[in-house]
Amino acid sequence: MTDPLARLSAAGVAIWLDDLSRERLDSDDTPKSIATLSRTRHVVGITSNPTIFAAALAPDSPGAHSYTDTLTQLRRSGASVEEAVRELTTSDVRLACDKLRRIYDQTERLDGRVSIEVDPRLAHDTDATVAEAATLWKTVDRPNLFIKIPATSAGLPAITRTLAAGISVNVTLIFSLRRYDEVMDAFLDGIEQARDHGHDVSSLASVASFFVSRVDTEVDRRLDALVDAAEHPRNMSENLIAGEMNTSAAQQLRGTAAIANARLAYQRYQHVFTSSRWLELAAAGARPQRPLWASTGVKDPAYSDTRYITELVAPGTVNTMPEATLLAFADHGELRDDVVTSGYTEAAETLAELATLGIDYDDVVTTLEREGVDKFAASWQQLSESVAQQLGEQ
Repeated sequence: MTDPLARLSAAGVAIWLDDLSRERLDSDDTPKSIATLSRTRHVVGITSNPTIFAAALAPDSPGAHSYTDTLTQLRRSGASVEEAVRELTTSDVRLACDKLRRIYDQTERLDGRVSIEVDPRLAHDTDATVAEAATLWKTVDRPNLFIKIPATSAGLPAITRTLAAGISVNVTLIFSLRRYDEVMDAFLDGIEQARDHGHDVSSLASVASFFVSRVDTEVDRRLDALVDAAEHPRNMSENLIAGEMNTSAAQQLRGTAAIANARLAYQRYQHVFTSSRWLELAAAGARPQRPLWASTGVKDPAYSDTRYITELVAPGTVNTMPEATLLAFADHGELRDDVVTSGYTEAAETLAELATLGIDYDDVVTTLEREGVDKFAASWQQLSESVAQQLGEQ
């Protein structure tokens, strides 16, 4: 098998596209279309988020013309900006669900999934998140939909309550191992409640989106700052750093944190989904919450552009990729045997070594969660402003 993406799929990794736009949906024949990527690049799912929609609906976007007719209709109907944003985004997601419905049926409801995110401004409001999730589920009205809920403290009970209502959930913005444990527990609570409420748990699905590249970006930034302080001390405190720190060790640890973190997450996944609690739910027809590797586009050009795929191949996972990463792997991706489970010991050692250099893991993941919510909220604002501008110009 010479097709790297086919080999990846055969290894048990579901290939999803981390992008969505009307341009990808209007035709089935263009290279960028969902139909083409499904047929030629083994894409079996789609994720979206406020940043993706903000880019798709920007006036200067190459595909902006695809929304002209809909925007004209919304303006004539007197729709508010919020109503217009919801109509534009849910319409795209509904159409994408229809495009992937065949895959959903063929995989017995495993893949063929499309995700839409709750308003990120609600990330710290449990009740509002639950209400928004129910509204989106009803509005899109497709069984292969995922509602994305962020893994904030307020998001955890919202995950449980949404699943308990019979709504499938993509948990997003997971950075820490401790939070991932909480996410899996919230999932199990939700499935148990759904079962007790009489829902068909075999129809419920969930993925846990564990973010990857952003961890390296943040940890590498801190490692670089330590090296800089050691090599160019500016005060007594930094003179002490210079005397004690092994700058070579810091440099060697660049680009190791994200993969180590994700591998240890998979170790936790294996533990939870072989537990007696899970086996009881599985006997009732429940499906495991699959780990989804998100943020897999490489930010640092010094690294291989396929590293967050090659280094995280494990059965029962999803890898959602930006198009550039998808095409890069299709062109020169490589797979190696058992890179995840065989790397547990090394992964734990990596995080321990980072701690000895003063990299505060808890602070890193807390910072990333806060920034993740803030960035999506900023993208939502950008999306709203863009739609407001175009409604006014119609």
